[in-house]
Amino acid sequence: MTVSGTNFGKAAADYGTFRAGFPESICARLAEFNVGAPGHAVIDLGTGTGTLARGFALRGCEVTGVDPDPRMIDEAQKLDRQSKVSISYVEAKAESTGLNGGAADVVTAGQCWHWFDQPRVIAEVIRLLRPGGKLIIANFDWLPLPGNVVEATEELIVRYNHDWHFGGGVGMYPQYLPALSGAGMKNLETFSYDLNAPYTPEAWRGRIRASAGVAALAADSAQSFDTELSEMLANRFPSNVLAVPHRVFAIVAEAPNE
Repeated sequence: MTVSGTNFGKAAADYGTFRAGFPESICARLAEFNVGAPGHAVIDLGTGTGTLARGFALRGCEVTGVDPDPRMIDEAQKLDRQSKVSISYVEAKAESTGLNGGAADVVTAGQCWHWFDQPRVIAEVIRLLRPGGKLIIANFDWLPLPGNVVEATEELIVRYNHDWHFGGGVGMYPQYLPALSGAGMKNLETFSYDLNAPYTPEAWRGRIRASAGVAALAADSAQSFDTELSEMLANRFPSNVLAVPHRVFAIVAEAPNE
């Protein structure tokens, strides 16, 4: 199968329409760490369609989303209008945002930390945060369990994209911690919890089209994949609503005081 470089921008519409955003509960959990209080200045790196940014904006934060792809920002702004929130956006890479330093109470990165140049982005985060400000690295991952729709879908992705290596995960990322600690971030804490995200079969197909393994496929291969996924869902998982298990995982890290 022909595979090109991963390009989420070309799947921006599917990403915005079908990809389940972070649940509201993550903002409630982060509030326990004094993250996301009304008036907090929040910078959301790799914001994509703004799912995490909007959660903080709805809680009264002043939010700036950063993303290198204007198509994702366009989709985010459409969703902002639907939610009646105001978020500023900057077209830039997370490693070099161009934003003023020392002005953010919180910097967040939702579902994107693995795409970044780790040493450079950590340095940029420390530059952006006020002394004692918080970095949040968050993930909301599907869980492949024996015999479930996620496992079957991942097996199909690998058949079409042999280079895809994000399958089989457990939705937890302790490997991010050493680099944060080594850069001087302190008071590192983590939490996780599980929930089911409901998807119709059509929405699950859209969600998968917006995933890295399928977004990287050439158009003809992506179409063949989607057709086969539709047939698989009808034959093996015949339900109007699929309860797809997910895990929320977050790292909270505090910037140095100086």
